[in-house]
Amino acid sequence: MTTQDNNVERASKLDTATISDALDKLGIVGQCYKIKPRSTDFRTTGRAFTIKYGPPSTPVGTVGDFIDDVPVGSIVVLDNGGREDCTVWGDIMTEIAHRRGIAGTAINGICRDVALCLKLGYPVFSRDHWMRTGKDRVQIEATNIPVNLGDARVAPGDLLRGDADGIVVIPREHEDAVLDVAEAIHNTEEAIREACRGGVRLDEARKQFKYHQLQTRGK
Repeated sequence: MTTQDNNVERASKLDTATISDALDKLGIVGQCYKIKPRSTDFRTTGRAFTIKYGPPSTPVGTVGDFIDDVPVGSIVVLDNGGREDCTVWGDIMTEIAHRRGIAGTAINGICRDVALCLKLGYPVFSRDHWMRTGKDRVQIEATNIPVNLGDARVAPGDLLRGDADGIVVIPREHEDAVLDVAEAIHNTEEAIREACRGGVRLDEARKQFKYHQLQTRGK
């Protein structure tokens, strides 16, 4: 197993809140603002396969037939500029992605056909959902370039983790440091919980384990 593959496994054991705290401590923007799961049961971890959308040309280009080129275990990241007036993901894409073993989809915009992703348990994260198609309204500008996902930069191959609280991106060049800090935060919070279960006051446990410095940059 490569180091990068191992980092996917490491990230999958952490929640997004813990990773968010680690990002804050290191001064890295990776919290994808307002990109939320269509179900609070959805969990996903994987590396980004990115798509950038733009206004349609004449003649109009396609919204996308890229799904068969996405590597198994990847998370499809679609940047539609945060638009909420038309979709770039629906049931056909969900069905094929689920069948092919793609880890999930994250959209800087909206999706539709939510019933199928809920039925299949296929993780979709987006700003919202609505039924109007993106056909003749948007088209693919580029594949596998850096894109925006809720005000966070996502480059191809970056590590993403999603859960009930949303989705975060860990830039490839920082992932070892972020995961190291996140695991330390997780272990500290577990120690605080255990101390409190043993009868220690919360304020005392937090002081003992330096809780208030966990997310502070440079501490």
